[in-house]
Amino acid sequence: MATTTTPREYGIAPEGYRLPDTTRLGRVKLQIADLERSLDYYTRVLGLRVLHRGDANGSPFARLAPQGEDVVLIELVEKPGVEPSPERGRLGLYHFAILLPDRASLGRFVRHLGEMNVRAGMADHLVSEAIYLEDPDGLGIEVYADRPRSAWRSEARQIVMTTEHLNVGDLVRAGGGEPWSGMPRGTVIGHVHLYVGDLERASAFYHDALGFEVVWNYPGALFLSAGGYHHHLGTNTWARHAKPASDDDARLLEWEIVLPAEDVTAAAASVEKKGMAVEREGGAVAVLDPWGTRVRLIAG
Repeated sequence: MATTTTPREYGIAPEGYRLPDTTRLGRVKLQIADLERSLDYYTRVLGLRVLHRGDANGSPFARLAPQGEDVVLIELVEKPGVEPSPERGRLGLYHFAILLPDRASLGRFVRHLGEMNVRAGMADHLVSEAIYLEDPDGLGIEVYADRPRSAWRSEARQIVMTTEHLNVGDLVRAGGGEPWSGMPRGTVIGHVHLYVGDLERASAFYHDALGFEVVWNYPGALFLSAGGYHHHLGTNTWARHAKPASDDDARLLEWEIVLPAEDVTAAAASVEKKGMAVEREGGAVAVLDPWGTRVRLIAG
């Protein structure tokens, strides 16, 4: 039997299966052109550490974790010659988002970027404060910290989110003058944001079939979550005329949703009930969204 969920003052639940409150995200798997180049960026700039390196069928890969914690956040898979993500993107990854455990850590990270002269975008989204970067292959990365849930607001069953100027000075001061020592314990993948071709089809897959709640819907974008979070998934049509990312592109190969074992089964059944294909791999399940982005459901 699938895990139960509790009602909230915001969020539009699907009519059928609903992902449980315990839902969280696991690893993101990226295809990149040059593993050594990417590892330099992900370790030196972002502050992740290499947990494991290997070779799978001639494709070198590395798995990255926070400092002092053996939790894989990112897997990099090398495919020489792949094209960098274009400025306007391909259907697939817009960005993946690394959630730091507290505001002080984000302040130290911002100071670290300044000391390295790394350019970044910055925004205050009311529910969170965010820094935006691109890796060497042009893949989008957000590093952010949440504000307390008690500070989030809702209107008409939607969480209020926006994009405002970030108070960088105040954020850096929150770091307390301590040096950045890498991604700290408690760092996780907070959300994934995708370019999609059509919001109705995105909703049919991620809301109606997979069971996310809609938490924010406005022209051009749709945000979804489980357990009352501000969003585990963002979708937008800002690159709707682009082609889906292909094997020849730097791209998101797959992202993981971590669920209780009974919910992996229930979510798979819900997807199949909507007439969509499911791949079963031991205790895990994999599905493709309408634009070929692979989502893996794993028990945890």
